Amino acid sequence: MDDIDRNIINTLQKGFPICEAPYLKIAITLHITETELLDRLKNLLANGTLTRFGPLYNAEQLGGGLTLAAVKAPNDRFDEIAGIINAYPEVAHNYARNHELNIWFVIATETPEHVEKTIRAIAQQTGLTVYNMPKLKEYFVNLQLEA
Repeated sequence: MDDIDRNIINTLQKGFPICEAPYLKIAITLHITETELLDRLKNLLANGTLTRFGPLYNAEQLGGGLTLAAVKAPNDRFDEIAGIINAYPEVAHNYARNHELNIWFVIATETPEHVEKTIRAIAQQTGLTVYNMPKLKEYFVNLQLEA
């Protein structure tokens, strides 16, 4: 990753313009061409530097459901369990943790009721207890990671 890639990542963390040509607008601020910006984004995704590029929606404000969940996956089934969890379109992402509950994941659904349905389905398919940990209070910390 070079300085241009770092600038792209740092710039995009601050927001994405809503306009007729957002990529062009960003490219101009970075002093590169729109084509170079798009090519670099594709490369950052392809090489795994970025795992996702897209909008984040507040599911709850849109009438949906959102929760943090976790399971205690046996070490010999860890990859299998992670694969099952990841196969659910409602699972936004997951994390391996050095903890008794070693797979944590975010579930985002179209309705609050669908969160519980997804938890039950994952529990049934994995044979594991899924611990539901909905947020009690939301904090906004405006985290930005320097690339």
